[in-house]
Amino acid sequence: MDMDDDLPKRADDPLNLLLKQDLGPLSVDELRARIAALEGEIKRVRQLIDQSVSHRASAEALFRK
Repeated sequence: MDMDDDLPKRADDPLNLLLKQDLGPLSVDELRARIAALEGEIKRVRQLIDQSVSHRASAEALFRK
């Protein structure tokens, strides 16, 4: 599997645009702030994944009975 297979396919996708941004002009403080924001977004996405997995498991358990 090619690493690009995991990337968004639409040119206007926010993640695609984020990955293409030139980080060169940013200061160290701006880069640190960017990392903090991205880590916060990672946490938010992981929570949503956990909720989805939990919800699905609950639904599957309901139908197994």
